[in-house]
Amino acid sequence: MEDIVGKTFDVVIIGSGPAGLTAALYAARADLNPIVFEGPEPGGQLMQTTDVENYPGYPEGVMGPQMMKDFREQAKRFGADCRYEMVTDIEFDDRPYKMEIGEEYTIYAKAIIISTGASAKWLQLESEQRLRGKGVSACATCDGAFFRDQHVIVVGGGDTAMEEATFLTKFASKVTVLHRRQELRASKAMQTRAFADDKIEFMWDTELKEVHGEEAVDGVTVFNNETGEETTLDDVTGVFIAIGHKPNTDLFKGVLEMDDVGYLQTKGQSTKTNMPGIFASGDATDKVYRQAVTAAGTGCKAALDAERFLAEAEVREKAVAE
Repeated sequence: MEDIVGKTFDVVIIGSGPAGLTAALYAARADLNPIVFEGPEPGGQLMQTTDVENYPGYPEGVMGPQMMKDFREQAKRFGADCRYEMVTDIEFDDRPYKMEIGEEYTIYAKAIIISTGASAKWLQLESEQRLRGKGVSACATCDGAFFRDQHVIVVGGGDTAMEEATFLTKFASKVTVLHRRQELRASKAMQTRAFADDKIEFMWDTELKEVHGEEAVDGVTVFNNETGEETTLDDVTGVFIAIGHKPNTDLFKGVLEMDDVGYLQTKGQSTKTNMPGIFASGDATDKVYRQAVTAAGTGCKAALDAERFLAEAEVREKAVAE
């Protein structure tokens, strides 16, 4: 800690998922000596993922934690400084930006790359949390292929839930949607598509009570919130929670432009935010794709944008000095 107190860095990266560590790799290779504050969840959501089979370069698949270790080691190989600490405050009035780390010390940043990600919303059941990555998932695109010819359930009633359910029919033999109300919140188009699919069934006024299994899901108990009746579905092997995501962007509220949910807004095809020298990447900006590979791509873009920004700023500063 003592070695960086009060120091000014060219690039500070907040977050250490695929976006943050890819940004670190590119910034390090550009000799920007980036420092990465990994935050409360080093490695991001992939640390809760078992097999990853859809990331290029891993033909046999890879465990999520191993992939994040590979990302980190590659960034560190080129000089990225990765630290298990958290940015707790930023003063946005002047550049270089003053940043408070863990409420213990401050540093300064000429450019900041935000890669704080988004967190899936969960039901907070003990059994759900215990079996995350073992049959319980919040991403059908990531994990759907593991449930070929199996019965899975989807919890939720919005567009995300209908998209997940429809996607899962490519693999599962049956998809049961649990919705706690009598009507879906999804758009009419998404509802029509889901209702027309013979593989999708609906259980109305129904909530998930418990997920069964030790090392893998082997059934669920649900209950009807109108009658109180409980039902066990003992052939279910996959549980997909689709009740939304929350971007981890509270630190930037009131300063950086974001939508009503909290996803950071960037300019055009770039990763530029409304503040000079501050760039956003990964799931903190993406409410559509939310994939490791797309997050990594925006991390690359953010590092390139930051490099150009710093080069142009240096030219301007030299001109002023002369």
